[in-house]
Amino acid sequence: MVNIIARKNDYSDLDLDFLAHPTTKDVMKKTGVEAIKRSVRNLLLTNFYDRPFQSNIGSNALKILFDNATPMSATFLSNAIKETLKSYEPRIRVDDVVVKFDFDNNGYNVQLFFTIVNRNEPAAITLFLERIR
Repeated sequence: MVNIIARKNDYSDLDLDFLAHPTTKDVMKKTGVEAIKRSVRNLLLTNFYDRPFQSNIGSNALKILFDNATPMSATFLSNAIKETLKSYEPRIRVDDVVVKFDFDNNGYNVQLFFTIVNRNEPAAITLFLERIR
């Protein structure tokens, strides 16, 4: 009798900090939940037309930051985040997005709760979105 063990499919992406691996001196990679978190962060911080030849990838989140801060702008930001992740990140299912305006720092605190699809593993990301221009 042969025991067959299936290898767990793990998500991986390049580490955008471009740190060198200590032994191979190659660029390290992010795996698992950290790879997905990095991908989500990149999607939310990318405007439309920022990527050459892929102008449709991005979110409207940074555009909303230049609107007046109202409760409706927080709702618009939450909806933009949900739509972006639904369209461009098939590895996750968004459970909840909590957006609160921080008047002292003139930005939005965003808490994103999601579940990784193949693992049913909950994860969360906390971001602070602010205008930089």
